[in-house]
Amino acid sequence: MAPVTPAPTDHPLPIDAVLPRLRATLERATSAVLVAPPGAGKTTRVPLALLDAPWLEERARIIVLEPRRLAARGAAERMAATLGQAVGETVGLRVRLGSKVSSRTRIEVVTEGVFTRMILDDPELARVGAVLFDEFHERSLDADLGLALALDAQGALRPDLRILVMSATLDGARVARLLGEAHVIESEGRAFGIETRHHPRSPDGRIEDAMAEAILRALRADPGSVLAFLPGQGEIRRVAGLLDGRVPADTEVAPLYGALTPAEQDRAVSPAPAGRRKVVLATSIAETSLTIEGVRIVVDSGLARVPLYEPATGLTRLVTARASRASVDQRRGRAGRTEPGVCHRLWAEAATQALDPFGRPEILAADLAGLVLDCASWGVLDPRTLAFLDPPPAPALDEAGAMLRAIAAIDDEGRLTTSGRRLRALPLPPRLARMVVGAAGLGAAVQAARLAAVLVERGLGGDGADLAERVDRFARDRGQRAADMRRLADGWARQAERQAESHPDGSGGPDLREAGPLLALAYPDRIARARGREGEFVLANGRGGRLDPASALARETYIVVADLAGAAGNARILAAAAIASEAIEALFSDRIEATTTVSFDTAARALRARNTRRLGAVTLAERTLPVPADAASAEILARGVARIGIAALPWTPALTQWRARVGFMRAAEGEPWPDLSDAALAETAPDWLAPELVGVTSVDAIPADTLGRALLALLPWDLRARLDSACPTHVEVPTGSRIPVDYEVEGGPVLAVRVQELFGLDRHPALAGGRVPLVLHLLSPASRPIQITRDLPGFWRGSWAGVRADMRGRYPRHPWPEDPIAEPPTRRAKPRGT
Repeated sequence: MAPVTPAPTDHPLPIDAVLPRLRATLERATSAVLVAPPGAGKTTRVPLALLDAPWLEERARIIVLEPRRLAARGAAERMAATLGQAVGETVGLRVRLGSKVSSRTRIEVVTEGVFTRMILDDPELARVGAVLFDEFHERSLDADLGLALALDAQGALRPDLRILVMSATLDGARVARLLGEAHVIESEGRAFGIETRHHPRSPDGRIEDAMAEAILRALRADPGSVLAFLPGQGEIRRVAGLLDGRVPADTEVAPLYGALTPAEQDRAVSPAPAGRRKVVLATSIAETSLTIEGVRIVVDSGLARVPLYEPATGLTRLVTARASRASVDQRRGRAGRTEPGVCHRLWAEAATQALDPFGRPEILAADLAGLVLDCASWGVLDPRTLAFLDPPPAPALDEAGAMLRAIAAIDDEGRLTTSGRRLRALPLPPRLARMVVGAAGLGAAVQAARLAAVLVERGLGGDGADLAERVDRFARDRGQRAADMRRLADGWARQAERQAESHPDGSGGPDLREAGPLLALAYPDRIARARGREGEFVLANGRGGRLDPASALARETYIVVADLAGAAGNARILAAAAIASEAIEALFSDRIEATTTVSFDTAARALRARNTRRLGAVTLAERTLPVPADAASAEILARGVARIGIAALPWTPALTQWRARVGFMRAAEGEPWPDLSDAALAETAPDWLAPELVGVTSVDAIPADTLGRALLALLPWDLRARLDSACPTHVEVPTGSRIPVDYEVEGGPVLAVRVQELFGLDRHPALAGGRVPLVLHLLSPASRPIQITRDLPGFWRGSWAGVRADMRGRYPRHPWPEDPIAEPPTRRAKPRGT
């Protein structure tokens, strides 16, 4: 076959200067790295320059990887136009939608995900002479995996395979080491002068307002079309709304993001008609691989939407973050692709150096389930043994492996199972492939495949949260993209049906024509139940999510969540579908846990027993049961008592005094007398109180004698007798009266006694074998305090004279002798007339 020669061009590009060196390098080596800035022409000139390379066998193809379909389509169309041909002849295109290849195709432009499937299906890459990784600096997960697999194939199966890594902003030396010290070729590129203007925005203001004002200011200040970078399509729509009616009459506003149809994307990237201007509102999709004619003004928000995977929840959420320095430099460069331009940045100039040098590789922040499944298909049990520029993190690999084992896609060793082969046969993420294959066995493959299509093809069926509505709109959409995607989904369904183990009609089970039950097959851990305010849900994985209260889904009891964004505690649900409790029960009866729990109701001061059916953190049903009369319930009640306070127990005066007596002896002698303070009793309640509470269900139902038995058990037998002798409840005074001792008074113990009953006593009464003197509260005949003493003999000798002088006038009928020690004790007054 004669070599294909590119048609002559009337505008040389900077990359032309290094093409001879690149050709020579790939003649003597199988790997190389090409670093060339945006606009140098590497994407379209390099593949064409290699078509007639002597090492490229006749009819062998060159595979060119692009990170996005828009870039792939644009590159294929430009190369085909250079040859004066249509796409599908010498230059072909292979993407999820709109592939065009033929037997004459020599250069095949593919998206990175398509290449992964190509090399997994054909590890030798038969009839492929070279693989070119374009825009590798974007470091997508598919690009990293594709390069790792290509290097593995080159080392083991295809030593003649050429691998070329091309990038605009990349540490070329680091990639060269990964490729076995490959040669690095650098192109100086071409860039017109760009003036950079900084407009720091208020951190309290909305980015949309600041961007709209900056765009209008840029339109007034300079001629030419505008390319404005925003983090996501939501911000793009809001900025478009703010610009509506405010841009000049000769200016068109065009959005540009991945979920648009090819026709809508073409409208955005095509030159503005003569005499008119264009404002292109784009995500990071426009950073590389695209040249939008007429753009000489860039307005950069400095923000990007990046995925962040949370292994703990199995969710990937999109977060808005500052773009990297490499990214904002590329954005700035778009203003100087075809003529001198201006770049407006919505941050202070000094802040640029504080940005991260490069964006975080997706492999470090992504769900790695697909990567682990693909590696298992490749025969690699540990993905870290492959040549990755950044090894995949262990926690994400562990989580991915656990999920794949849970769905029987890999075995305990990490090898691909029969079920795993079925899943990998479908070009879908593992969870969605599982949904389609599982639904095929229940007679609902088409419905599942079309739901999967809506989930993987952004914007299909709209962008509302209700997936059932989106699937319905997708079914009725008569556009070309929807029709192509339906054909593709129906092909997935047929493939899944051929592999299904059974194909019943589904009768007696959940209605798998509905989005919710289907989605649950993929995401059982994201089944959610309403909680609290309308629109708030808790997912089975424990995460919280919220819906707009105006959404009909917000009023559902159960939903299944496919996508959410924001903080883990209360993220915004982006896509979900309603599901009935009966469907959950039918689909996951083997996962639902039924438990009976006994808990202490603090407000009621009582035990409550409930039977609960749960799927993860989601409660499906709950009913009240009688409290079991067992030791476990008794322990829960004891702990509840400790929580509300020991004072809640039925303390009688006798029990209170008994505890105080033990406390007195502990203070006097220390161990082995037990600590019966509130804190100690609360801490040990499960040990001393619980054994007596079996069959009791509330604090108020605890009898005083039960508490008495429990307390008495805390005192060893040998100490019980000592307690009565050394620390009696009453003390007998000289009159023979038995006076109770107050052990609870601070500074005690206290004996309150009328002074006349102590006449004749010449020693101070004491406890604990005479070691601890009683505190005597000496009372008048009217039982009013007249003196407190710890030394009765000393009182008789000293203060008594003053007390006698004061009291005898008040109580003349009672004896007040000068020498009370010589006076007999009495409880009575003097007889009348004495």
